[in-house]
Amino acid sequence: MTTDDFRRNRDNFCYRHTDRQSFVLCQRCLRTICPECQTPAAVGVVCPECLRDQQKAASPAQRKAERRWSRPRAVSVSDSRPIVTYAIIGVTLFFYLLQLIPGFGSVVTEALLFWAPYLYPGITGTFEPWRLLSVLLVHDPSGIWHVALNMLALWMIGRSLEPLLGRWRFLTLYLLSGLGGSVAVALLGFSTPVVGASGAIYGLFGALLIIGRHIGANITGIIVILGINLVITFMPLLFGGGVRVSWQAHVGGLLVGILVAFIFTRTRSVQQQRVQIWLLAAVTAGLIGLLFVPPFLFA
Repeated sequence: MTTDDFRRNRDNFCYRHTDRQSFVLCQRCLRTICPECQTPAAVGVVCPECLRDQQKAASPAQRKAERRWSRPRAVSVSDSRPIVTYAIIGVTLFFYLLQLIPGFGSVVTEALLFWAPYLYPGITGTFEPWRLLSVLLVHDPSGIWHVALNMLALWMIGRSLEPLLGRWRFLTLYLLSGLGGSVAVALLGFSTPVVGASGAIYGLFGALLIIGRHIGANITGIIVILGINLVITFMPLLFGGGVRVSWQAHVGGLLVGILVAFIFTRTRSVQQQRVQIWLLAAVTAGLIGLLFVPPFLFA
């Protein structure tokens, strides 16, 4: 779908606020609604009109029960804050503070960093698969710039991307991108221990690029920022020296983020939700399947 095609298709914009683009549909009427128009329902969200119809159709007993057990809430306004983004930032900073505790921080870092041989009992005698994702929680404790830049990027991207995708899709994107980064390290940097959420952050960059292109936004700035970050990533590899950067995690996270975003943009209708889940499960299975390759390469 081209940018012009997308802009002419009104189904891609909130039916109540026609200048707002969204991927979220009302679960009853299947019309596109922006975060301001979303009210949480038993499954998904509903628009203000469907909510009013639902309340009118309720029996007196149902209305009485709702008044008794429900908390007071606005009818047509839902919480569109990027809660998942804030939660990830808070948890990550908490673990960074733990890393700064003398005598204990090194234990935290060692327990959560990613080192590919820990996945293969035949090599190290241990099997610690949690490291594939726990690496997102720990950063270089020798300086604040590593965690600060990652969390700043997460804050900037998450505020725009999470309300657009929804909380569960955003969390799925973040975790799969982080998993993709770890898998890439296992394949391309097997003996290198790594820390940091950079793989997941690059996945968000890639997703923002694909989704921005899909909704017809100006993505020039995203391309420039991503290009600068890739140059910084590969500069130590090409010229030597400088800060050690896991380019494998960056590239792996970026590619998985692009793939997941492509799935989101092609399976956004209610009828395609099951297809979306199966495709995301296939991506997860494919990444796990790639982890069976390193023992043959580095045996």
